[in-house]
Amino acid sequence: MDDRAVDYLKRVQSWVRRFAFTHRTAVRVAGAGALFLGAMAIAAVQDRPTPTAAVFATAVLVSASFVIVPAVGWPSWLTLAVATAGSIAMMPAGVPESARPALVFAMLLFSLRSDKTAVLVATAAVIAALSLAGAVLVGLGGSVELSTFAALSWVLAAAAVGQAVRARRAQQAMLVDRARRAEQGREDEARRRVQAERLRIARELHDAVGHHVALINVQAGAMTYLLDKDPTGARQSLAHIQNASEAALEELRLTVGLLRQPGENEPVEPAGRLDRLDELIASFVAAGLRVRCDVTGPARPLPEAVDLTAFRLIQESLTNTAKHAAGASASIQLAFKPGTLTLAVEDDGPPAGGFPGRLATSCEPGQAGHGIIGMHERAAALGGWLSAGPRGEGGFRVVAELPAPASPAAVGSAP
Repeated sequence: MDDRAVDYLKRVQSWVRRFAFTHRTAVRVAGAGALFLGAMAIAAVQDRPTPTAAVFATAVLVSASFVIVPAVGWPSWLTLAVATAGSIAMMPAGVPESARPALVFAMLLFSLRSDKTAVLVATAAVIAALSLAGAVLVGLGGSVELSTFAALSWVLAAAAVGQAVRARRAQQAMLVDRARRAEQGREDEARRRVQAERLRIARELHDAVGHHVALINVQAGAMTYLLDKDPTGARQSLAHIQNASEAALEELRLTVGLLRQPGENEPVEPAGRLDRLDELIASFVAAGLRVRCDVTGPARPLPEAVDLTAFRLIQESLTNTAKHAAGASASIQLAFKPGTLTLAVEDDGPPAGGFPGRLATSCEPGQAGHGIIGMHERAAALGGWLSAGPRGEGGFRVVAELPAPASPAAVGSAP
């Protein structure tokens, strides 16, 4: 069969399903009429060519049950019971075969709509009822043809076919549901990746560009006091503003490179490693912040992610100090331990209560500003931890510990 014929059959099947769904009552009436005409035709070709009134009434009742039972909302087993009763009622008339189509069709419908246990019970009940009725009829002096019991095999076949179709439908529904859940899982994973990338870019913009903007703000504020009193100092502040703005633009250009398509020549990570820590400290010293750096333990090359994260944590901590405790002193401690890197950034600025803005960027992650939240996220992403908050003796402290196994590639050693 060629593809056009298969496609045509699929369209016909789809049309039939839509018609049957939208015109249920008409389909039921047509089916009941077909069963009635079939029963009358079978009865007409038997030894009694003229069906009796009892046979006619039984055929009408059995056929009508296929319309009335579902329309009223009665249970589906009632149609099977009526068809079984009709078969028993036609035994004395000698035309039990006339009720066979309705009985087989009723069993098929019941099997399609019921589970295996209910179908087994119903099949056993139908076989027992027909067998008992035949035995009673023989006991009363009547006769039962072998064709009466041949209907039992048709009943068994209808039950088996119904269960097979039901199982196939259940399997198809399971496959469709599994495919739907898999597609939903892929969509959720894609959304999670997009969200993670957005957070990463937001952190880079905040950490890489934010501290330069903070330095520009500090220098601009200082320049307003130096314009009239110290023109030389004002020019130095302008030079620092120019350098910081150029650095901010460069960091922004590199960060935008994260959004470019793969294969382009832009860097895939903004610059920032511990080997540039001296430059970072110098930029804050130029802004009037006194910074001391101490390193303990044998310095060693670090994995790129750890190197970048440590640099960003120090950068953000110094930025907060310059923003909220201008003129204070800050200290950086880097401790290289087996398998870990511990860093601490402290300042001796005024108590946090004197700077409401600083309180908004400290405390716990749930209460922190964007900077502290980003620091917590960076540390947690590597499997480390970070604590940030005011010191008891005044000032602010940031402490972090990052897993730092030795990196085989030299990415620059810490100062």
